Amino acid sequence: MDSSMASPSTPAENPQSTSSSSSSKPNQPLSASRRNLLFNTPPHRLHLSSPSSSPSSRVIYSDRFIPSRLGSNFALFDIGGDGGKESSSSAYTAVLRSVIFGSDHGVVPPETPDRCSSSPSSASSTSFSTPRRNIFRFKAEVPRYSAYSAGFDDALPGVVPSQPKASRKVSKSPYKVLDAPALQDDFYLNLVDWSSHNVLAVGLGNCVYLWNACSSKVTKLCDFGVDDSVCSVGWAQRGTHLAVGTSLGKLQIWDASRCRRIRTMEGHRLRVGALAWSSSVLSSGSRDKSILQRDIRTQDDFVSKLTGHKSEVCGLKWSYDNRQLASGGNDNRLFVWNQHSNQPVLKYCEHKAAVKAIAWSPHVHGLLASGGGTADRCIRFWNTTANSNLNCIDTGSQVCNLVWSKNVNEIVSTHGYSQNQIIIWRYPTMSKVATLTGHTFRVLYLAISPDGQTIVTGAGDETLRFWNVFPSPKYQNTESQIGAFSLGRTHIR
Repeated sequence: MDSSMASPSTPAENPQSTSSSSSSKPNQPLSASRRNLLFNTPPHRLHLSSPSSSPSSRVIYSDRFIPSRLGSNFALFDIGGDGGKESSSSAYTAVLRSVIFGSDHGVVPPETPDRCSSSPSSASSTSFSTPRRNIFRFKAEVPRYSAYSAGFDDALPGVVPSQPKASRKVSKSPYKVLDAPALQDDFYLNLVDWSSHNVLAVGLGNCVYLWNACSSKVTKLCDFGVDDSVCSVGWAQRGTHLAVGTSLGKLQIWDASRCRRIRTMEGHRLRVGALAWSSSVLSSGSRDKSILQRDIRTQDDFVSKLTGHKSEVCGLKWSYDNRQLASGGNDNRLFVWNQHSNQPVLKYCEHKAAVKAIAWSPHVHGLLASGGGTADRCIRFWNTTANSNLNCIDTGSQVCNLVWSKNVNEIVSTHGYSQNQIIIWRYPTMSKVATLTGHTFRVLYLAISPDGQTIVTGAGDETLRFWNVFPSPKYQNTESQIGAFSLGRTHIR
């Protein structure tokens, strides 16, 4: 990108001056009045000395070195007209100011041939016409990046800064699409999760299916029959056990490697739409407004009950250090709980719609992101350590899910009404890395692969779409295991 250079607005230093009243002592310093006269003479009255100057003119010496330009050939600039000397001095002085003092002094210098427009009108508006030689022309192999436009305010004249690093390319198309019949279009459910063993769990109607990302093998894990349906799925951190919440308020734990149910736990009166694991502790949020803390090592159905929400709990996430639990509800509230209290330690009431989208940053301790529904459309960032609101971004659409990349400091949001888009944001500037579209319904479900490179999104259009959006942990352009499959569309059952 070319940027216009401007010469300084400060008084120009006259390189050489002639006067018939100069002192007869060449080495004597100038008086104050004469120095002021020399440096404040209007530019249009200055003339470059030439060999034809009067023999009686004398050169004035001062305490600073001023180079002589008696031998300069200004005809190379192709400056015509009767006032050749005067215009040559003005043009040269402007360029000299720009080189010495920088380009932020308010005077636009003559444009180089590459910057000049080819139209006659623009050519006539420049300080001088196109040179007949390649003077001051940029070389094709030299990057044209302005130090000032790039933010290097103290760059030296004549030094070309290094080329800025190109933005990462994100494919705008999914590399794989899976049909997911009976994937419900319900904002308050959480029906997709990706395990650390690279297995995707999906709740379809009254069944749970497992899709192995390495082999593309599909396994039917369980079927609840016509009387019950799946409302949430959540993998344990080790990736071998899957929790399933149902519409009747039941919670089941399954051993996915053996396709065997381990236990069933009661406690909720209505559907269980949100699940979150913390080591051996499993938190479940329900439409009955409560959160139950369950320790699968004990025989009890739950060890504590968290109350505070006034409506259905639809979002649950444990922090990476397993010390804080964030919960969002249809009451437009975001609560933060610790391990020892049955009441929220932090309450955030700024959202104007249901809070389902919740994500903890893996890069900054205590950094929490939350997203609001249709009437809110905002992503908010919180510092739970200092109990402060950091930022708020209006996305323009219902925020359905949030997930933070563990490889780079970026966050993904999926949206519903009305654009149904997927956005990758760069934190903390919240500039958009990419916007992905393709779903025709609200993008209600989101999960990220164990290597952190791929996300899967699900929607009421009954499709699951896989997107390669993040670089590898070592920032190498290596193809991930799950991304090695060719673009295609298959059935998940």
